[in-house]
Amino acid sequence: MKRPPRIRVIGSINLDIVARVHTLPRPGETVSGGVLAHYPGGKGANQALAARKLGADVAMFGCVGNDSAAGQALALLEANHVDLTGVAILDGVATGVALIAVDAAGENQIVVAPGANALVSPGTLADLSGDYDATLCQLELPVETITYLADTVKGLLCINLAPAKPMPQEVLDRADILVVNETEAAFYGDQLNSSQALIIRTLGAEGAIALQNGKEIARSASPEVLPVDTTGAGDTFVGAFIVAFLSEGSVANALAYACAAGAAATLQAGAQTSMPSRDQVEALLDLTV
Repeated sequence: MKRPPRIRVIGSINLDIVARVHTLPRPGETVSGGVLAHYPGGKGANQALAARKLGADVAMFGCVGNDSAAGQALALLEANHVDLTGVAILDGVATGVALIAVDAAGENQIVVAPGANALVSPGTLADLSGDYDATLCQLELPVETITYLADTVKGLLCINLAPAKPMPQEVLDRADILVVNETEAAFYGDQLNSSQALIIRTLGAEGAIALQNGKEIARSASPEVLPVDTTGAGDTFVGAFIVAFLSEGSVANALAYACAAGAAATLQAGAQTSMPSRDQVEALLDLTV
């Protein structure tokens, strides 16, 4: 039997504090009647758990504070046997927190207080010399740390350029796979287009496309579902894509699988609590064939 892909995820680890409301507030508006819940989150941790639940062997690298929020933030990674030996626990700093409002249609607004994630650096990262099929990172870390990773890690490197912020061109050129949504694609513009990487552009409910050297090479629709909460759907897509791509080597098949996984992740509340299993993704994928 072919062994599962081995994926190293270097990224943010948060506790998500979620308020479900009927409508999202406009600037200056107060919306009452919210229902509060706490969930593990952070783009790095989300993508690590998504990949793990879909069959990969996953190691998580990042930082948390020495506080009660850290245990909550790491709970589902630990329960699903993600390797956490690369997670540093830092004294005197808070674990990252995301404040999330979710409306009745499943749309959200998110404010992140990075806490310990802002201290992920060459000095706090564990040894990066391990044997992995791919390294996956996002931009909820300092730019200097992303640049260091691009210079340091060996093998396939996938960067989810989210949230969008200025990045050196050499980082985009080093990446083998870059994942963006429509807003992020517009932010990077020509800088993204000049990269030789495989570009995966997500289109929300419309699915996703893959481009290389400026040409579309694959496209997939997203299964039609009635979303409960879209938080974490994009992270699920990223984790699913890298697992399927490493397992099969087909961009088109990986794109379809990731679209099904992202749609499945909208069917429950929370980011990590909504991450689907392989059976759930395959069942939804079968309905769209």
